[in-house]
Amino acid sequence: MGQIFLLILIFSVSTIQAQELYVFTDPASNIPARSINVKLKTHGVGDDKRYGRFTYRVMPQITAGLTKKVQLRLTTTAANMHTNSFDGESLGLGVKYRFLSFDGIQKHFRMAAFLDGSLTRDAFHFYDEISLMGDKTGVELGLIATQLWHKFALSGTLSRTEVLDPTRYDGIAYFPKRQYRSLNYAVSAGYLLFPREYRDYKQPNFNLYVELLGQRLLGDDLFYLDLAAAVQLILNSTTKINVGQRYQLQGNMGRMARRSWLVSVETSFLQAWR
Repeated sequence: MGQIFLLILIFSVSTIQAQELYVFTDPASNIPARSINVKLKTHGVGDDKRYGRFTYRVMPQITAGLTKKVQLRLTTTAANMHTNSFDGESLGLGVKYRFLSFDGIQKHFRMAAFLDGSLTRDAFHFYDEISLMGDKTGVELGLIATQLWHKFALSGTLSRTEVLDPTRYDGIAYFPKRQYRSLNYAVSAGYLLFPREYRDYKQPNFNLYVELLGQRLLGDDLFYLDLAAAVQLILNSTTKINVGQRYQLQGNMGRMARRSWLVSVETSFLQAWR
């Protein structure tokens, strides 16, 4: 009986939520309760003009579904983006709470709130862009709304980031000016391209994603708007391989790169504890 339940759970996760497993953002949905997701993400920006070499970041993540409404995520990063060598960089902790859900047959609407925090050992760098992905120490609070219609899913995210670097409170006027607050927004779309019809939970899934990712600094008229495209392969309903690229469409802020790529591999362990 337990094996049958597990197969049903895996099948439902694959068929109902595959196309909302976004690559650059999170949906309002959580991973199943009492489950663990392990993810290794690599983010690269190519040749960095500051150091004159190829720069990249590696981000291991562990996500636990505490209940069907609450998930907890632990993230660490190592990179050579702000130092002369590849080294350990930051530690992050995030929680997401799904507070609204209207579920139907092959469709649902969900909303969630999230809070992420990051502590980095890197010195405050001169870029205007605010990122807690290993670059800055701070917190991010936001809301996510996701709508699923059969094979298509659309999601919107709105959040605010506060950088908590000590220089924010020392009363010194820095030049160039240091940025500590931002408004972040994203619109993400996913489509389940394959399989056309489900016969077995072991069938590979192939998903396509397009995402608009933006940020505007609070207090200065500086912004960017990026377009991100990605493909996703899901094997045995538990292992995901993601490949994506991100390009700046518009913007006037100083950034490390206006083009970047992302590759990640993740796997899920359902019913990891009772």
